[in-house]
Amino acid sequence: MRIAIFTEVFLPKIDGVVTRVIRTVDQLAEMGHEVMIFATGDAPDTYAGFPVVRAPSVSLHRIYPEIKVGLPTPAVAKQLKEFNPDIVHAVNPVFFAGYGVLLAKLHKKPLLASFHTDVPAYTEALKIGAVKTPATALIRALHNRAQMNLVTSDPMLETARGYGFRDLAVWPKAVDTVGYHPDNYSAEMRGRLTDGDDAPLLIYVGRMSAEKNLAVLNEVMPLMREKVPGARLAMVGAGPQLEQMKKTFDPAYTVFTGYMSGTPLAQAFASADVFAFPSLTETLGLVALESFASGVPVVGARAGGIPFVIEDGETGRLVDKHATPQQWADAFAGLLIDAPLRDTMALSARQEAERWSWRAATEKLVEYYEECISRAAQ
Repeated sequence: MRIAIFTEVFLPKIDGVVTRVIRTVDQLAEMGHEVMIFATGDAPDTYAGFPVVRAPSVSLHRIYPEIKVGLPTPAVAKQLKEFNPDIVHAVNPVFFAGYGVLLAKLHKKPLLASFHTDVPAYTEALKIGAVKTPATALIRALHNRAQMNLVTSDPMLETARGYGFRDLAVWPKAVDTVGYHPDNYSAEMRGRLTDGDDAPLLIYVGRMSAEKNLAVLNEVMPLMREKVPGARLAMVGAGPQLEQMKKTFDPAYTVFTGYMSGTPLAQAFASADVFAFPSLTETLGLVALESFASGVPVVGARAGGIPFVIEDGETGRLVDKHATPQQWADAFAGLLIDAPLRDTMALSARQEAERWSWRAATEKLVEYYEECISRAAQ
């Protein structure tokens, strides 16, 4: 099968969407399919042996400087036509992937769209709520040009239906259980994350941005340390709010590592006690699965796709999305204090991660591609 993938974000940026795209392309390569990737920003020339077509891009400087908005060009349209795909997959169509949607319809190609980022919810978190209504209308119009729309978790089915998306199905979750493993625990890395203290360690990994609700951790930590004296917080990642957070979080118990990848990132996951995931806007939360694979339970919000990942009381704790900082602090402290419970949850978390392979998820995606092709033919 010849598959054209249009994506709003790609390497060298790393986030949950990019991880899903590259892991999927890895599997498609092993399965013998042909892929052409259409991407924005400073993408590499190739990935997994497949060509990457880069679109000229501009940065959303004031709103979200990490995001590169790809511009529609005749060269992109020409290369899509020459590749002549059996199907076009638009990943999170808004701007550039939205152009992919329009090109698929222009060239009468079957189209599958996948919904990874809750853009309407993000507009409120980023304090640009005035654009929520037109943003919702735009993504609904783009998604509903597809033969099928995929979401990344069961809870997001209702969210997508609420936005008016049609022809919905779930793209199964998946995680790398080889790269992320409890055996990656490193005393040296733990020392780096705790600034040399032998202390209970809470970790967050991901983008440092407003929609991740990270400001609550600044309120939670002093409350939690009343119950768990000496507890530390490691913040791993980069983003538009990183410098501001460095100024407001207390350096007496907070370490900011900046961006990590590869072995250091796997070590950081495995060397913590509990993963903190306060985001209210996740469509899935791949980092929670990576934490599970590393043998670290997660405390997250009962919001978006996170309840699809965390089994409350089994692999971590779910906290009400309207919870107070004290309630968050109590949830974190409970796991940091109770080592036997934490160990039991860590084992359950690892077992849960082992159920979800990238091969199985990609085989299901190919089934969806085939269904889209069949629907288009009809």
